[in-house]
Amino acid sequence: MLTVNQLAQSVGLSSSDAALWLPRILKAADKYQINTSLRLAHFLAQMGHESGGFKHLVEILNYSEQALISTFSSRITKSQANLYGRNASHPANQQMIGNIVYAGRNGNGDMRSGDGYKFRGRGLIMITGRSNYRAVGYEQSPAELELPDGAAMSAAAWWSQHGLNELADKDDLRAITRVINGGYNGLDDRQSRLIKAKGVLCSS
Repeated sequence: MLTVNQLAQSVGLSSSDAALWLPRILKAADKYQINTSLRLAHFLAQMGHESGGFKHLVEILNYSEQALISTFSSRITKSQANLYGRNASHPANQQMIGNIVYAGRNGNGDMRSGDGYKFRGRGLIMITGRSNYRAVGYEQSPAELELPDGAAMSAAAWWSQHGLNELADKDDLRAITRVINGGYNGLDDRQSRLIKAKGVLCSS
């Protein structure tokens, strides 16, 4: 269904990285019926975008004050952004940022619970929030999503639970992106990755 060379070409991986990821992707894809060339092309394109080419498996919250305000304007106050954001004199307090901006969202407790940082984005699809970790089976072991096995399996579980195989069958990139992102951020990159993956996997 998928070879090391095809995975390397589809995602832009070295042969050694593709060899590391291939059994994890195949196992997850088999379990969650990502079992056609078109489904797999969409899956790899979206995962490639979300993880920066399978390189980033945990969310980095290293924001400057201005970036915090522009990214999380409805979730953080200017004084909090000033206190915890990165500036010339000190690094960002990533733990506090996570606890503030993700408090009370997706099953997380309040800011003092620590859930925001504990359940920050992880895995190939950046699973975020206690309830989403629970849904894919990693609430008790969130750090496993930073490892290839958990990263691939959690992404495929989330993909299946949100009906993305069916949207992939319709070749609907925009709808898939909206489900994953809540909007269309990074659509051009997602489309470019999809074209590449389809060229490798769906050309025959």
